[in-house]
Amino acid sequence: MRLDNGQIEVVDERVAEILRTKTGQERLKMVWDSWTFFYQRLKAYLRNAHPEWTQEEIQKEVVKRVSYGTKRTDESDY
Repeated sequence: MRLDNGQIEVVDERVAEILRTKTGQERLKMVWDSWTFFYQRLKAYLRNAHPEWTQEEIQKEVVKRVSYGTKRTDESDY
């Protein structure tokens, strides 16, 4: 396992072995489940931190945080 200033994350060799045994579909499901968990937790946090916000305001803040502040040209989908 290599760890230096140019590498922020290191996958443990045991984890890497487990991931190698997964199919592409299983790995995609893991990513989707992680994203869903993150999305739900972020929305819950924002609802708790800003109870006065509407669902639309919460969704806009989620998009802002997930996109690192980049702005879409078509905001009608928010």
